[in-house]
Amino acid sequence: MRAIPTLKISISGVRGVVGDSLTPVLLTRFAQAFGTYVGSGRIVVGRDPRRSGEMVRQAVVAGLLSSGCRSVDVGVVPVPTVQLMVRRLGAVGGIAITASHNPAEWNALKFIGSDGLFLSGDRGHELLDIYHQGDYTKVRGSEMRAVELVPGATDVHAGLILKELGPLPRRPGGRPIRAVLDSCNGAGSIVTPRLIEALGAQVTAINVTPDGSFPRAAEPSPENLGALCAAVKREAADVGFAQDMDADRLAIVSDRGEPIGEELTLVLAVRHVLAVTPGPVVTNLSTTHAVDAVAAQFGCRVTRTRVGEANVAEGMLRAGAVIGGEGNGGVIYPRINFGRDSLVGIGLVLHLLAASGRSVSDLVAELPRYRMVKERVACPSQRIAEVLRKVRRDYAGFPTDLRDGVKVVLPDGWFQVRGSNTEPVLRLVAEAETDEAAARIARSVSAVVRSSR
Repeated sequence: MRAIPTLKISISGVRGVVGDSLTPVLLTRFAQAFGTYVGSGRIVVGRDPRRSGEMVRQAVVAGLLSSGCRSVDVGVVPVPTVQLMVRRLGAVGGIAITASHNPAEWNALKFIGSDGLFLSGDRGHELLDIYHQGDYTKVRGSEMRAVELVPGATDVHAGLILKELGPLPRRPGGRPIRAVLDSCNGAGSIVTPRLIEALGAQVTAINVTPDGSFPRAAEPSPENLGALCAAVKREAADVGFAQDMDADRLAIVSDRGEPIGEELTLVLAVRHVLAVTPGPVVTNLSTTHAVDAVAAQFGCRVTRTRVGEANVAEGMLRAGAVIGGEGNGGVIYPRINFGRDSLVGIGLVLHLLAASGRSVSDLVAELPRYRMVKERVACPSQRIAEVLRKVRRDYAGFPTDLRDGVKVVLPDGWFQVRGSNTEPVLRLVAEAETDEAAARIARSVSAVVRSSR
């Protein structure tokens, strides 16, 4: 039997290449396992517009119905909309069908609990145990329920954001903010332009045809935002926003048409929220330390968690956080949603621009500046633990955090090495106050990692 390197099963869900490792049988069995885990009840199902999405949805619905659950179909919607609707409808869980920033040939299932949070830790392991054991709940045909269609979920989502944040305050001179939006033809394509206009800004939208095509690489990293940067300059816009395919992550382009980096999305959102409502902040171990510096300006503390939205959200619940998120462009604002939400991020950043009367480039220039290097190093899963032990030994003389891989604080910066939750790779992040220092730290650690594989 040939190896299937394109399948990743973890407590974060299951993802793979459609037509290769991600088959209808596998998808149906995972849905059966989830239905068995949560028990009979309503399960919200939503998807991004990938062309494989309808096949995946039908396989998922088959598994849910066979296990006695009722599938509540909210259509093509952002992942945070699925999370929101789980809570709004009092569902026992949800399944988001999306491979997020992965290429077009991939798709995935993300599992959501009744609290609207992704399964993680013990809950994720329990689901995996049920899947591997294959002992699923089964009901007779006469007991199966009809699929329930619930339209308008994105309207509910946008309406809640508008209700909680309110319309943008009037800027000096009265000119509305001009924004350019690149939704990558993803799940945010329809709702996000409407939200921006409802908040009181003008929007020029590109790549907002949710037909499953990928006009650029889905990850909203700087190298993929050339069209958005050009559009911001062409339109003389105040800001550019880029979403990924499932609209949970947000990247920002400044008024100069320059990407500011995904790490600063959360930093700007934290700056705005703490100025209005000071309180605890929660983020993960890999996120820029600029968050700590901004929080300190408002006398607020930052708590760090393992990487992963579910870990951050659970940490926010424990800390009573007023805002949190991850440095990959994921903003979590608990007044609206306990999940990474690009729509919320856009609303908060627009409010920051309107309330301050400042430009994005001016606001960024005022932030504590750190330089970050991120690398992905291919590594077989069975070798990851050994590589991490080697890194730990080589840096044993420095303060170390072992909650998620190995994070080491050095005199002039810090780094973290950890195994990916979604790919057979090691992720390396290094940060320092200068490009040279960050690059030097990354080179040194990368050499240790590559020599140990």
